[in-house]
Amino acid sequence: MPKIIIAIDGYSSCGKSTTAKAVAARMGYGYIDTGAMYRAVSLYFIEHHVSLSNPKEISTALDDIHITFSYNPRTRRNETCLNGLNVEEEIRKMYISNYVSEVSTIVEVRRAMVAQQQKMGRRRGIVMDGRDIGTKVFPDAEVKVFMSADTGVRAFRRQRELLEKGEMISVEDIKANLEKRDRIDSTRTESPLTQAADAIPLDTTHMTIEEQVDWVVALADQRIAELFRGGHFDSKRV
Repeated sequence: MPKIIIAIDGYSSCGKSTTAKAVAARMGYGYIDTGAMYRAVSLYFIEHHVSLSNPKEISTALDDIHITFSYNPRTRRNETCLNGLNVEEEIRKMYISNYVSEVSTIVEVRRAMVAQQQKMGRRRGIVMDGRDIGTKVFPDAEVKVFMSADTGVRAFRRQRELLEKGEMISVEDIKANLEKRDRIDSTRTESPLTQAADAIPLDTTHMTIEEQVDWVVALADQRIAELFRGGHFDSKRV
């Protein structure tokens, strides 16, 4: 069966990662959580006291950062490893959320992560979510989705996720964090969060994850059928 790339971009806590993972599982595709990669870089910078205003320190640190994804049979999901150490739980904590957007604005960081992401997706047959997948990482992706949702709804979703992990954060603080991240992500110079011209918008405010997954899979199946009928697949994509 021909393989495509599915790029899912959008704002935080819209269901991007959860939906992308489920779409990948249903289609038998690989899944790459690009947001986790930036979170892992943030964790490394914090632990090694890397100054965000020192290009030399940043460049040296990036040379020592190796991010991979390892399948955990217990949780049945790919988990993030930083230099061989599983950091999946740690990078989801609020202190990383408060820091990651600043790290993500750094040109050297984005270029290093984009290069890794493009290498990961070279064989296609992947679902990748983030903020610049359809515009920067894979502008030739066959399916591009841009997710959004009401900020209040996003804050409640994020609070629920944190509570499940034992973190008690007020909705007001989470909402302020989301709004700050939205502002930083949308206005940064390098690879800003923006909807690709050919991306299909998806407002998830009133949708369940299952509905989101069904929507994306249906869109992907339709696109595959169109490309197959038009004879647009080459041997490298099969």
